[in-house]
Amino acid sequence: MSTAPFYYRALGSDGGARLGEVVTPRGIIRTPAFMPVGTVATVKALYPNQVKQAGADILLANTYHLMLRPGAERVHRLGGLHTFMRWDGPILTDSGGFQVMSLSGLRKMSEQGVAFQSHLDGSRHMLTPERAVEIQCLLGSDIIMQLDECIELPAEPARAQQAMELSLRWADRCKAELGRQRDKGLASEGQALFGIVQGGTDAALRKRSAEGLVALDLPGYAVGGLAVGEGQELMLATLDVTTPYLPAHKPRYLMGVGTPSDLIEAVARGIDMFDCVMPTRSGRHGQAFTWNGRVNIKNAKHAEDLRPLDERSACPACRDYSRAYLHHLLKSGEYLGAMLMSWANTWFYQELMAAMRTAIAEGRFEAFRREYTDRLNRAEP
Repeated sequence: MSTAPFYYRALGSDGGARLGEVVTPRGIIRTPAFMPVGTVATVKALYPNQVKQAGADILLANTYHLMLRPGAERVHRLGGLHTFMRWDGPILTDSGGFQVMSLSGLRKMSEQGVAFQSHLDGSRHMLTPERAVEIQCLLGSDIIMQLDECIELPAEPARAQQAMELSLRWADRCKAELGRQRDKGLASEGQALFGIVQGGTDAALRKRSAEGLVALDLPGYAVGGLAVGEGQELMLATLDVTTPYLPAHKPRYLMGVGTPSDLIEAVARGIDMFDCVMPTRSGRHGQAFTWNGRVNIKNAKHAEDLRPLDERSACPACRDYSRAYLHHLLKSGEYLGAMLMSWANTWFYQELMAAMRTAIAEGRFEAFRREYTDRLNRAEP
């Protein structure tokens, strides 16, 4: 990997929607971008070349899971995460804050970090901001996420403020640790640290969090702590009061979101990057996303349906197999069913992002938004 700089290049806008590129040493990320989730160094049920063929420029892996198995030091000895999983494009690694939150009684939070028990074998670990950055450097991440405290919503204002302030202090420690890793030769200037804006759904807390992170002059900023139970309306309202405080010349990433309408509405509010497990998770359970809406392929009406899954798609899984065959595979519990449905959904999400990029470039994003926001989320007629 070269040591070329990491930066955001604006290419245009339409209303609040932004068209751009995130330039990294491992390649360009066209934005708006959706990152397929490869939590444990694999996008479930897909080969890496299928993810690339679908149009993805970047994918996501997870610090928490990889530190437990196979271990960051082992991945480093084996040549780093890109070599390990045969992915030559950029990789973003989530710091593990969200996963640690979900451990509930198995973890204890302090100023130092998070002490927790592994969900795999009960072994005890300590994840500090410094260790989170070290792990991501060992993995060879292109985009390193700060360790933050992510809380469930709704939350009391005092609790949201406490988590936000702790996350700000941790962001400062993460930046300092990345500097130390670079001094040791274990990280390059091309590896970028993103801060995570927290504050629940409180506008004042979100503003304070964003301003505190911007003062650290980080290469990019994420909006975290959403899509955790607050509902779409409140999530979008929170974005409305958050994105104005994020620099226009740096990438903006909304973490863990979401449905097609979530993506369209967040792009309208100036978000550039997304990730979510929904495409592959829904596919494994028989739900497909298509340009005509959602399809439950397990529904009996598809048992003798010879139509393709989505005639508008260039994806082989959508084009070359009948709904009847996909229905049979899912009802039979065959691995191929999960593979084809995951491929179809991963491809659709990339088609959706490409369509939004084109709409922004051509100055018709608002028309696209009106046509597809509700259409893509409803059940296919």
